[in-house]
Amino acid sequence: MGNPLEDDEFGGIGCTPTCKVCGSEHVSKDAWACWNPATGMWELETTFDHEYCHVCEAETSFSWQRVDSVPSRRVRALNDKFRKEGGKDRSVVVTSGVLALGTDFLVAALVAIRDFDDFTDDNDPWGEHDYGKVTIQGQPVFWKIDYLDLTLTAHSSNPANEGETHRVLTVMLPSEY
Repeated sequence: MGNPLEDDEFGGIGCTPTCKVCGSEHVSKDAWACWNPATGMWELETTFDHEYCHVCEAETSFSWQRVDSVPSRRVRALNDKFRKEGGKDRSVVVTSGVLALGTDFLVAALVAIRDFDDFTDDNDPWGEHDYGKVTIQGQPVFWKIDYLDLTLTAHSSNPANEGETHRVLTVMLPSEY
């Protein structure tokens, strides 16, 4: 399931609370949420000490684990699908520097991005396959996937939800980064 962190230590990005007894991720914590009329969503205001495991059906305490979370797996799958297949609610943006290198260069870059699979903890720390570097004709090319809402005016509130996210793949030279 991952590497355990110190007891009661918040794990941060890439970590999730698990039941210290059974290891389940199906846990909850008492909290207050407040309605935000500006966003139209409930927002977590504070959490309390009571922790509960739905598998053990009992109180527990959390152990933070570095795991491959479901939202990260879903974002990664959607990003890979976008790079490999294109599709609805997805756009590709190519910078002027890449365009200046010609059509053959651009096609080679897009094929290399589609086929890219050299993801590591160093270049993909969140496991979402949203950034990479390829080399075309000796020239490094960066690519990055960003998540916008469907109006293309703000970031998506949930990149794991295909129905509310427009993915944008930007292809650029390092000098344009």
